Amino acid sequence: MPRIGILCKIIKRLDNITQEKEEFFMKYPRYLKYSLLQSFKASPIVLLIGPRQCGKTTLMKEIGEELGMQYISFDTLKQLSAAQEDPEGFVNALSQPVIIDEVQRVPQIALPIKLKVDEERRLGFFGLTGSANPLVAPKLNDSLAGRMFIHHLWPLSMGEIQQKKSRFLESIFDPNAMFSNGSYWDRESLIEILSQGGYPNSFSLDEEMRDRWYDNLLTTILERDVSDIANIAKPRDIAKLLNILATRSASLLNISELSRIASIPYTTLNNYLVLLESLFLIIRQPAWRLNRAKRLIKMPKLYFGDTGLLINQLRVGKEVILDSGRLFGSLLENFVFLELKKLSTWSLQSVGLYHYRTQTGSEVDIVLENRKGQIVGIEVKSSQTISSEDWKGLDILGEEMEDKMVRGIIFYLGKEVVFFQKNRIALPISFLWEA
Repeated sequence: MPRIGILCKIIKRLDNITQEKEEFFMKYPRYLKYSLLQSFKASPIVLLIGPRQCGKTTLMKEIGEELGMQYISFDTLKQLSAAQEDPEGFVNALSQPVIIDEVQRVPQIALPIKLKVDEERRLGFFGLTGSANPLVAPKLNDSLAGRMFIHHLWPLSMGEIQQKKSRFLESIFDPNAMFSNGSYWDRESLIEILSQGGYPNSFSLDEEMRDRWYDNLLTTILERDVSDIANIAKPRDIAKLLNILATRSASLLNISELSRIASIPYTTLNNYLVLLESLFLIIRQPAWRLNRAKRLIKMPKLYFGDTGLLINQLRVGKEVILDSGRLFGSLLENFVFLELKKLSTWSLQSVGLYHYRTQTGSEVDIVLENRKGQIVGIEVKSSQTISSEDWKGLDILGEEMEDKMVRGIIFYLGKEVVFFQKNRIALPISFLWEA
């Protein structure tokens, strides 16, 4: 009896931990939720993709409960084995709308899902989540093409953490938008934000435990998710490559040069980059091109999918970041890029994110282009003041684009909105989530 009592206490404690974890996730709003709900009304299959531990399961469970859907996870051995052994029988046994978690672990289930959807012809029957981009899982992508809406969930944005739903993308393309001063975030506060990243599980941890958490996350991804979607002969090379890439965040990605430094053959290296990108660990930002501009750099820029993960791979403490202006600047640019990427997933203003660089060295960190072909150029500066020289790249891009460029923006560490010209504005970093 005493042993049974102790066991009951342990089970109760585990239940409490699970409940606390779910409540912790739920206190942050996910602004993608509305778009997801609308998709369930318009498509038979809704696929939510994003990095492991970013909150996909929590969000889809919440939606599933609202819509009365069953929940199945392929992270549990019983469900995984059943689906792998008889994918057709597994799907045919489903009698009600269902959420299937980590669907990339059983790519052969795609065809039975397709047949089920074509037979049932019901909207919102399948809600799928995946920790890998379906483009690298041909069975899943090809079979379900034209039958599913795909949404991308990133780790928490600052707007979600601060519980402020920003309309930044809508405002910057509006020529009549008003801009007011933002709150002030000093360098130390921003470094804390950068180190924390956007994964909810890392928020309550100190610096040392956060590093361990990120180490464990990467180990899980490289040992489980990589094996699910690729046959890698030397998985340790991927971990080594990620360390090298961390030193090149917010920089041009020269694969030939990287191949020499990492001692990895060019073709193999390119395959590794595709894999890391498909797992949402890195992002390649394409170069913005204009037919009239003949002398533009065409290489993509590299960013990490989370600044906390980036700092973990750099193996540096907050003091090092504080003392290195160059390092802080690249981290801040990575952060701004990610915030814009996250905003674009739920914003009413559909935009593409690019970078601009000429062979003579003129550059703009981020170029946003909407469906009308209008652009907004954005520079990121890690200083509290702005000089006329800081506008050089934006001015060159503006001359090239003429009336297609709505405005040029510099994000900086001040707290005041400063108008240098009618369409040249310096904005506090906080405007990203306070607009």
